[in-house]
Amino acid sequence: MDGGFGNVNGNKLLELLKGTDDYVSGEWISEQLGISRTAVWKHIQALRSRGYTFEAIPRRGYRLTGMPDAVDAARVQALLQTRVFGRKLKVFAEAESTQRLAHDWVREGAPEGAVVVADRQTAGRGRMGRQWHSPPGKGLWFSMVLMPRLNVGRVPQLTLVAAAALCRSLRRETGLDIGIKWPNDLLIRGRKCCGILIESIAEDERLQYAVAGIGLNVNLDAADFPPDLRETATSLSIEAGAAFDRERLFASFLNEWESMYGLYLHRGFGVIRTIWEAHNATLHRRVAVATPEGETAGVAVAVDEHGGLVLRRDDGSHVTVYAGELHYTAGGPR
Repeated sequence: MDGGFGNVNGNKLLELLKGTDDYVSGEWISEQLGISRTAVWKHIQALRSRGYTFEAIPRRGYRLTGMPDAVDAARVQALLQTRVFGRKLKVFAEAESTQRLAHDWVREGAPEGAVVVADRQTAGRGRMGRQWHSPPGKGLWFSMVLMPRLNVGRVPQLTLVAAAALCRSLRRETGLDIGIKWPNDLLIRGRKCCGILIESIAEDERLQYAVAGIGLNVNLDAADFPPDLRETATSLSIEAGAAFDRERLFASFLNEWESMYGLYLHRGFGVIRTIWEAHNATLHRRVAVATPEGETAGVAVAVDEHGGLVLRRDDGSHVTVYAGELHYTAGGPR
């Protein structure tokens, strides 16, 4: 027998268990799939990590008792009021990264507005090369294809447009006091509930396309976070004390996004900057921003016309940073 371990046999095992309400012996599964009993057990453990639940009884075998709460594409699209965004939608039970899938889809001809969502990511990416923690059935992990006619200098603005749209839609749907931390995070009571990552492909200073990746902690419990994140991360359900409908949140954001993105393309960044400022959690606070050139500190006083953060240093001079890792100083939340 082949004792190997892979998604193909894992999916076949899942189909065998879905096909009956009774217990299925490990020996029978082993014979059907041509793998060892040890490999069967490993597949069961892998499926559990993806949110599936099983009963296991000695000498009787395994029985599937529950499946992860996967995003329902049909329901999302039924709630959409968009013309473009989300009308082409791919849903995956599991993916390494929705960013990678979106880039691949563009190379295959995906149009603007195409969206990829995964119920679980095994290698989700955040800014600065960090991994984004994305357990199954608990959040919204998705990427959108953007093809605006912009020069590359305006790409940082897209992060702020996405943050403004997401913050406004979530505040409306949840009633939570959510704020935007420049450049790409959403906070509740100083803890991060959402991150945004924009990756762009350009040629001769003109943007060819961009992929906007968003990771939103919706229904995670405190125990779902690794120990090193429990003091700095949170979820909508933790803050509200109740679970939220992920499809409704997803559709609400896409509706808000398409409206705000269109406003940005037709009227420029100024009107979006006003919305961003109304929901920000950064301005008029002492901050430090780590950049490749070193750390810059001061009071955040404005966002400029390009999306950069303007800091007033202690000597009264001003400096603008366009990218970097921001943290609050003088006792502010990190």
